[in-house]
Amino acid sequence: MQIVMWRNVATVTVVAVLFGYASTEAIRAQSVKVDKNNRTIAVTASEKATIDADLAVVHVGFQLFGPDEPATYADGSKISNAIVDALKKAGVPDKAIESENQNLQRNTYHDPQESQMDRDKEQFVLNQSWTVRTKPDDAAKVLHVAVEAGANQSGQIEWQYRDMNALQARAAAKALAKAQAIAQQMAQGLNVKLSGLIYASNQAPASPVQRLEQYASFSGPPPMAKAVATLAINPRQIEESATVYAVFAIE
Repeated sequence: MQIVMWRNVATVTVVAVLFGYASTEAIRAQSVKVDKNNRTIAVTASEKATIDADLAVVHVGFQLFGPDEPATYADGSKISNAIVDALKKAGVPDKAIESENQNLQRNTYHDPQESQMDRDKEQFVLNQSWTVRTKPDDAAKVLHVAVEAGANQSGQIEWQYRDMNALQARAAAKALAKAQAIAQQMAQGLNVKLSGLIYASNQAPASPVQRLEQYASFSGPPPMAKAVATLAINPRQIEESATVYAVFAIE
C-alpha cells in the first residue's frame, strides 16, 4: 500500500511515503532508497537569515568639462587630488580607496539650447571615480567628505557582509529545523513516530543573492559658505536564503 501526502506550509512541500514500495523523483535524485524496509518522510524546506551589513562600499567620482584637453586635464587633476586628500584626512586608509574608472575624451553631446560660447567651454569631458570601503556607520561621512571636495558624481553604496558562508550556514540550519518540525507534524498526523534524520542536503537558493545598493547623485559640491550636514544614510541588512532537502525515518 502506498500513501503519498502533499501539504503546503508557506514555501514548503512535504512528501510522505508510508508502507509498501514507493519512490519519488526528489529521493531518486538524492540516491535515497525508499522501500518497505525504509519507511520515511521527505521534506523540502526553505528559510532565510538576515544580518546587519559590516561593510559599505561607497562609490564617489566627478565629471568636469573644459575648452581643450590640457586645461580639462589640469583642472581635473586638481579635483582628483583634492578628493583623495580629503578622504585620507578624514581617516580613510590608502588601501580602502580603489580607482574604478577614469577617462578624458572629446565631448560629443551638447545641449541644443546652449550657445556656441557655452559649447566652446565644454569641448572635452573628464570622468573619474573610486570605490571607498568603510564601516557602514561611516558611509555617510565618506560620501559627505568626497562631495564637499568636488565629487559631483557620487552616491551609490553597496552594503555587504564579509562572511557570507556563515550567513548561508545560518539559513541552512533554520531550514533544517523547519523541515524537522514539519516532518514531526506530519508524523503525528499519520499516527507514526519520527525516529530521526537519515539524509539532508543543502540546495542552492532559487535566485542569487544580490548586493543591496543605494543611489544618489549630485550636480556639484554644496556651497562652502556654511556648514552642511551629512545625508541621513542608514545601513542595510544582508539576506541569504537556503533550501534543505531532508529525509526522516519513521517507526
